Amino acid sequence: MGDSGDRAGPPPEGPEDAADTAPHALLASAVDDWAAAIVANDVERIAAFMADEWVIVSESGITDRDAFLAFVTSGELTHSAMRAITPPRIRVHGDTAVVTARITNTAHYGGRRYDADEWTTDVFVRRDGQWRCVLSHITPAAPPEGS
Repeated sequence: MGDSGDRAGPPPEGPEDAADTAPHALLASAVDDWAAAIVANDVERIAAFMADEWVIVSESGITDRDAFLAFVTSGELTHSAMRAITPPRIRVHGDTAVVTARITNTAHYGGRRYDADEWTTDVFVRRDGQWRCVLSHITPAAPPEGS
């Protein structure tokens, strides 16, 4: 399967695009379900979306899966809101997919509240018929002009 084209969200229906529709729909659903698991602070559900080698890259550096899940398990990291501002931009390249979207979220870490507006990029791989995230990268969104 080649690149799925340059369009946001699921591709249009059509004979040439029919094979690409299923992965797009699965990935869009996975992103929504993963966000719901994060807001529920449900470690098992969060972990189910991650490959064992998953890492997140942020302004503070690289955090691996075990460390991230330990923060959630301890209650030191919680989320009370997560909302997509843009539809996900999904690109499928065989058994690898890249999902990019603008997300706002409210997190609590170390007793402090953090409200974030971020661009997120998640890299998924398909293994044994399942999509698992191997890399998440977050970048703060630029504030609107004039603010």
